[in-house]
Amino acid sequence: MLPARPEALMLLGALLTGPLTPAGSQEALSLPWEVQRYDGWFNNLRHHERGAAGSRLQRLVPANYADGVYQALEEPLLPNPRRLSNAAARGRAGLPSLRNRTVLGVFFGYHVLSDVVSVETPGCPAEFLNIHIPPGDPVFDPDQRGDVVLPFQRSRWDPETGQSPSNPRDLTNQVTGWLDGSAIYGSSHSWSDALRSFSGGQLASGSDPDFPRDSPASLLMWTAPDPATGQGGTQGLYAFGAQRGNREPFLQALGLLWFRYHNLWAQKLAREHPHWGDEELFQHARKRVIATYQNIALYEWLPSFLQKTPPKYAGYHPFTDPSISPEFVVASEQFFSTMVPPGVYMRNSSCHFQKILNKGFGSSPAIRVCNSYWIRENPNLKSAQEVNQLLLGMASQISELEDRIVVEDLRDYWPGPDKFSRTDYVASSIQRGRDMGLPSYSQALLALGLEPPKNWSDLSSYVDPQVLQATAALYDQDLSRLELLLGGLLESHGDPGPLFSNIVLNQFVRLRDGDRYWFENVRNGLFSEEEISEIRNTTLRDVLVAVTNMNHSVLQPNVFIWQDGAPCPQPQQLTTEGLPNCVPLTVTDYFEGSGAGYGLVIVALCCFPLVSLVVAGVVAYFRNQERKKLQKRGKESMKKEAVKDGVTAMEWPGPKERSYPITIQLLPDKYLQVLDRNLTVLRTIQLQPLQQVSLILSSNCRRRTLLLKIPKEYDLVLLFNTEEERGTFVKQLQDLCISWTPGLHVTEMSESELFRKAVTKQQRECILEIFFRHLFVQVLDINQADAGTLPIGSSQMVREALTCELSRAEFAESLGLKPQDMFVESMFSLADKDGNGYLSFREFLDILVVFMKGSPEDKSRLMFTMYDLDANGLLSKEEFFTMMRSFIEISNNCLSKAQLTEVVESMFRESGFQDKEELTWEDFHFMLRDHDSELRFTQLCVKGGGRGVGDIFKPNTSWRVSFITRTPEDRAAGPPARLYTEALQEKMQRGLLAQKLQQFKRFVENYRRHIVCATIFSAICVGLFAERSYYYAFASPPTDIEETTYVGIILSRGTAASVSFMFSYMLLTMCRNLITFLRETFLNRYIPFDAAVDFHRWIAMGAVLLAILHSAGHVVNFYIFSVSPLSLMACVFPNVFVNDGSKLPQKFYWWFFETIPGMTGVLLLLVLAIMYVFASHYFRRHSFRGFWLTHHLYVVLYALLIIHGSFALIQLPSFHIYFLVPLIIYAVDKLVSLSRKKVEINVVKAELLPSGVTHLQFQRPQDFEYKSGQWVRIACLALGTNEYHPFTLTSAPHEDTLSLHIRAVGPWTTRLREIYSPPTGKGSIRFPKLYLDGPFGEGHQEWHKFEVSVLVGGGIGVTPFASILKDLVFKSTVGSQVVCKKIYFIWVTRTQRQFEWLADIIREVEENDCQNLVSVHIYITQLAEKFDLRTTMLYICERHFQKVLNRSLFTGLRSVTHFGRPPFVLFFNSLQEVHPQVHKIGVFSCGPPGMTKNVEKACQLINRQDRAHFMHHYENF
Repeated sequence: MLPARPEALMLLGALLTGPLTPAGSQEALSLPWEVQRYDGWFNNLRHHERGAAGSRLQRLVPANYADGVYQALEEPLLPNPRRLSNAAARGRAGLPSLRNRTVLGVFFGYHVLSDVVSVETPGCPAEFLNIHIPPGDPVFDPDQRGDVVLPFQRSRWDPETGQSPSNPRDLTNQVTGWLDGSAIYGSSHSWSDALRSFSGGQLASGSDPDFPRDSPASLLMWTAPDPATGQGGTQGLYAFGAQRGNREPFLQALGLLWFRYHNLWAQKLAREHPHWGDEELFQHARKRVIATYQNIALYEWLPSFLQKTPPKYAGYHPFTDPSISPEFVVASEQFFSTMVPPGVYMRNSSCHFQKILNKGFGSSPAIRVCNSYWIRENPNLKSAQEVNQLLLGMASQISELEDRIVVEDLRDYWPGPDKFSRTDYVASSIQRGRDMGLPSYSQALLALGLEPPKNWSDLSSYVDPQVLQATAALYDQDLSRLELLLGGLLESHGDPGPLFSNIVLNQFVRLRDGDRYWFENVRNGLFSEEEISEIRNTTLRDVLVAVTNMNHSVLQPNVFIWQDGAPCPQPQQLTTEGLPNCVPLTVTDYFEGSGAGYGLVIVALCCFPLVSLVVAGVVAYFRNQERKKLQKRGKESMKKEAVKDGVTAMEWPGPKERSYPITIQLLPDKYLQVLDRNLTVLRTIQLQPLQQVSLILSSNCRRRTLLLKIPKEYDLVLLFNTEEERGTFVKQLQDLCISWTPGLHVTEMSESELFRKAVTKQQRECILEIFFRHLFVQVLDINQADAGTLPIGSSQMVREALTCELSRAEFAESLGLKPQDMFVESMFSLADKDGNGYLSFREFLDILVVFMKGSPEDKSRLMFTMYDLDANGLLSKEEFFTMMRSFIEISNNCLSKAQLTEVVESMFRESGFQDKEELTWEDFHFMLRDHDSELRFTQLCVKGGGRGVGDIFKPNTSWRVSFITRTPEDRAAGPPARLYTEALQEKMQRGLLAQKLQQFKRFVENYRRHIVCATIFSAICVGLFAERSYYYAFASPPTDIEETTYVGIILSRGTAASVSFMFSYMLLTMCRNLITFLRETFLNRYIPFDAAVDFHRWIAMGAVLLAILHSAGHVVNFYIFSVSPLSLMACVFPNVFVNDGSKLPQKFYWWFFETIPGMTGVLLLLVLAIMYVFASHYFRRHSFRGFWLTHHLYVVLYALLIIHGSFALIQLPSFHIYFLVPLIIYAVDKLVSLSRKKVEINVVKAELLPSGVTHLQFQRPQDFEYKSGQWVRIACLALGTNEYHPFTLTSAPHEDTLSLHIRAVGPWTTRLREIYSPPTGKGSIRFPKLYLDGPFGEGHQEWHKFEVSVLVGGGIGVTPFASILKDLVFKSTVGSQVVCKKIYFIWVTRTQRQFEWLADIIREVEENDCQNLVSVHIYITQLAEKFDLRTTMLYICERHFQKVLNRSLFTGLRSVTHFGRPPFVLFFNSLQEVHPQVHKIGVFSCGPPGMTKNVEKACQLINRQDRAHFMHHYENF
């Protein structure tokens, strides 16, 4: 490689450094010299980085780390630093310097250090060498807690070092490593610009031209709080080139001196060269100030400090490395610290030493050092004159003795880190040396060619032997372990010891000789020989005189040393006496006062769901009110007739029960009615002439109570408002009973006795319970014990029970019927043999025996007698009709009079009695000849009078009417099955474990696609969580975040990755068009597209749980962040925080509400709370519009998610990685839907059907292709164009129009029904138009893929099957090839009237079903399920009607009608027998969740068998 010529190197330097002036390159080029860069780069043209800001320190001696790489030596390898400080540096203050060095020289030394080196900036990631305070330390642990630890954060290091023993850690210098005035002008171009005024070449001043302006926040001056007062902020801190230039007023005064000196030169040059611009003036002034600074530092201050003169300058040496050494940092700083006095004098030019004002102390002779650190408002330094006085005072004051002793102002009261206001300067310096990996004292001496001491006493003869002994004891008498800092301290007395002197002199010589811009270097073109000579003759006294305009006589020639005869000697060597005490240590609690607010924020966040729940509840309430109003408007207003001659009172029901208001009505036909406040009849009492009715009146307590005792009834106790009202009622009752022979017996007694005498309803129920127990004991021949135990001492109650008689109302209640039912009338009249209007125990027993033990003949004779109303021994057609009508009553009068007449005529005709008008009992029994088995099992369904009776009767009343194949036991006992009796196979018995395994196998087979997809999705989520958690726990680049909040960051980052993935891919479950398309492809074999909604809910629940965990993680994080010091936060969040020394972290509310991630996180929780609450099943049913509107907040949700993660506090945004692809797919799918939505569809036909069903028939859009079982979303233009509701199509794909059957269950569907109601007037009907979106697929459209399919519909859930049934029949008629060969449709409904429109569709299917493909079975659940007399007769009539007319009595269909609920297990069992060759049977159910759950359970139970596999697909509404 060819050597570079000096001229070329000079040109390169000019090109690299010249254009960096703010005034532009043209102005820079007009300067006749190369302008020195502010950041120190390119000073050495071979090694550009030497001396630059940010360059590493250069060791004189190899590093000494515990591991040889970067781990610092600490306890127990080395002694406790605080113990070392106490042992070696503690001593009495007030000893003068042996060389009479001044305090000005001490702080000038600190100023020089700030110009060439700064290693105090904490490094990142944060590493700590904390100082453990010995228990009972009088300064730091006065309470003897023993747990005080002063934090010490290691300094910033070069990340390229600390990799191996050959490349140990090296610290970096944060300022330029040159004597270039960086403490005046800053160590970067931007810093310098912030200090300049850009006018006249001067540095910017504040309101006072002698002071710089206050430090702007953008300048990032060190703004540590005042440890004495706790005051912080930038006010009162000046903008200097040195970051820590405001640490003490003494260092601050020197900064002000050089600030004023620069502006003085700029003014002088402006006067001499008025044509120069700002940049020329500034650079000329800067050049001169730096040169003067260099001269004073090296040729005036350094000799006074070392008592040695540097060798003569021999020119620039480009191969000399001027880099600052870590040994120099420790040596210089520690030696300066021994000379700092406890206070500093101030004097004026006339040698008058000023009194210092102290807050809370009065005046003192000097400024106390320990109370002046980072002081903002110093009352003694408010003007330039006072600053001059301080400088003069420092020039006259002799420093402390140059020995091992460090005054308490530094050793005990140095500004502390983090939450501690104070720390130990010496202990911190020891830790700094260990952080730097400094060698031991002996190693350093050997490396520098000096003779190390052989024993402890050889260190210094001036040191107290006790001090040496204490220090040696801490090092276990091992001199080789003595550290460089303490060794150099102990060897120094009067002057720096050999080690410190050698290190410091070496450093300054290298700084001079290796500096291309040194003022004596004539080759750099900076100065002429004359100018160099002039600079060499300038001293600091000249600078002080020039700035302060004082006379030279007020200062000694060398201001760094005070000699006898010098002007203005100090009053005395300063001690701590007469000075204010140092403000003691305070420990700041960063979270103080924040606990309550933090707790309230957490509670508020937790209340988001509750608030959302309340809002949703209010919305649901008003929607329900609206729905009720609409329903009332749709019905005919029914008003109750006002009760005439009614009397209001309060009824007393019994002890420990509250009275309630009633109305008593006395009817002319000797009836007394009791009505509640809604005028509903509670009780009817028949007043018979032969009864002895007793009326008992209260004689006290305002005489307002009345007791009415009626034989064979429980008593009526009434409370009136006044005695007059009671008298009015008594008069009316007497008038009603005036014609009776016994009359009305009226007596009086006290109110309490009246209450005791009353027989309440509760007492009557106990009597009736005993009545029924004894009744069944005799009828069923069971033991008394089996009938249940009676109360102790109840013989009197038993006698009352056996003698009591049942009223008609009590008899009807025991049968579960209404008193006015015809069946009750007939049965009661038959049983009431004595005709007294009550049933005795014997009368009830006689009729019950017939039903329980009687033969079919006895039961048919009983029915015959019941309805032989004229008792002529014959049953006329009219009476037969009445009997049938009484049975039909329990089915809600499901047959019209004409239908019932047809039934009676057909039954007479079938039995050959068409010519008879009356039937004998033999004829009647002949009509029931085919139903002996039903009659045999016919019983009377008695509810009983109280607890326990139902348990006695239950085993005998469990047989149900059904068409399914029964078990062998049922076949022997009951009527033979009418369906599915062939092809019986021997069932293989299995053990319980085998059944469970088979059930699990079938479950997996049924849901294998769901399981695989859910497993894959879950695995991805878990993998993302695990990857992020592992990364931040073990593998992330060091940023301190994992050590600051280990659990919080793992939880928050892991859940963030999973939530990002889940919320992104949740969009795919909303792509209805895509799902409908893909389910027709081969992908449907692997992905359960029909479960998209369930998958959506599942992802949503998982995502919200992870979001809660994510929030919990950040709650932990925010707490930790709000109690962590700023130095640590600057490492964790370097893009947010800058460590400016202020120490105070941001409060918790800043994290929650003043950061973008925090605020968006809070908003996300709010949005999620609203969306999830309104999406719950309850609120979705009660306020679909609320659900619809709140679910559109997903746009806000995703916007917030993007913003939330884009701030990149911890890592680069990654949400877009997951979100982009689903977003594009969803956007395309949404555009497809939007293209359809805005097409207006004409409604062709609108019809209002019973049970609140609205039938809409509308145009089929062009190219609208769909399959049976699919659904659409519609919006009615009259109800708003943006609210869409989903409904299943009831039309078949071959039809030209589309149709929907919509049940009015909510406000929207109710209003829809109103809108499409037929107009009252004449004229053409114009129906509101619709918007249509769809079709969309679901599981029901898979019906055709199974050879045998079972369709189960409940309620409005039958709508998809209407389309399927019509589609199947159409395809069979046109000869289409369909895999499905048989469909069983089970329709579960409360009454056949509920969905008469479906009956019309089924009728149409039956007419077109020539191949008997469809088998329909209808279950009417409103009828009684027990096999009692009423159900038996209905069953007989239904079977007769089907036999004769081949259609159902209730529906008019050929379909089989059943009473009760379908037993799915037995039905599925019979299907396996009827279709043994079919291996898979599809089951499709739609309806209430309870019904679909029962179907699912039945499928799971049947799938335990090793036979046909039932695959269930269901939808709930």
